[in-house]
Amino acid sequence: MTFKELHIIPNILKAVATAGYTNATEIQKQAIPPILNGKDVIGCAQTGTGKTASFAIPILQLLSQKTPTNKNAIRALILTPTRELAIQISDNFSTYGNFLPINHLAIFGGVPQGNQLKQLNKGTDVLIATPGRLLDLMAQGCINLRSLEIFVLDEADRMLDMGFVNDVKKILTKIPTKRQSLLFSATMPKEIRNFAYSFLQNPTEISVTPVSSTAQTVKQGVYFVEKPEKLNLLVHILQEQSIERSLIFARTKYGADKLVKQLKRTGIHAAAIHGNKSQNARQKALEDFKNNRIQVLIATDIAARGIDIDELPHVINFELPNVPETYVHRIGRTGRAGNSGTAVSFCDDEQKKDLKNIQKLIGFTMPVLTVAN
Repeated sequence: MTFKELHIIPNILKAVATAGYTNATEIQKQAIPPILNGKDVIGCAQTGTGKTASFAIPILQLLSQKTPTNKNAIRALILTPTRELAIQISDNFSTYGNFLPINHLAIFGGVPQGNQLKQLNKGTDVLIATPGRLLDLMAQGCINLRSLEIFVLDEADRMLDMGFVNDVKKILTKIPTKRQSLLFSATMPKEIRNFAYSFLQNPTEISVTPVSSTAQTVKQGVYFVEKPEKLNLLVHILQEQSIERSLIFARTKYGADKLVKQLKRTGIHAAAIHGNKSQNARQKALEDFKNNRIQVLIATDIAARGIDIDELPHVINFELPNVPETYVHRIGRTGRAGNSGTAVSFCDDEQKKDLKNIQKLIGFTMPVLTVAN
């Protein structure tokens, strides 16, 4: 189905075409019509299926078709757990709203608030925010949400994982009860669904793929390797397979930094991205990786949720996650938008239980790989 068939207005169609898109993804096809009709929506779709555009496009259309009651009021709020995701969503609004007079702004912690306040004072239609920074600026009296028309909770499962539910509940008490509410998530545990129904009104539920499934375009495999040999195996793969870019997952911030140093000693230049890095350092690492100035990026799970890179060919789980759904998010960085990708995992004896739980979740047994492969 094309975006034109979804009754998208010409200015957004022009922006979508300029970005190189013609056909809507499944989540966009199913979510855009009810959102345009003013319905509350719960959307569940795996990472890389176009969830952000599925709410950004109709929000831009709805706001552009209605004259605001207050010229400088914030009309839509998108709440998201990390600064990387906030920046990614902001980029989407820039892309699809390129030919519309709709202003948007991303605010997040980890940077001084001065520039964000300057932009807020100029007025913004769409505010994209992380919970902590939003509550902070609301407490300072810098943000007024009384005229809000649309509220979006993005990456709801990660919000729960990161302990943001109480912050979200506080924010819900500060916004109008008469509003349109949307919730999007890559997975839909029972806790998320129950929470959704506590603040959505008769929502349309959309689930376009089996919960926690992995993309068929991703070739998966596992190496059984003991901890002391993981580094040697990683170096071998990176050097012998001549992979253009590899995103490598570590469980901890310390482990990510340690791996960068170890790889550097072997002549492999890498950068790490995690919560202890400054915003500038994280953005530089991402830009260097996207532009092929470095071939290896090492990430923790929370930081990686905001990594949106076209045609990323390779993901390596240096350490398996102990939460099975996290594996789905990790390998969802590759094989996006129909492209093919490869995801390999290193499993030591201590992580065999984690591997078993992952394989149970995704519904198949990964092929065992050897160095000869």
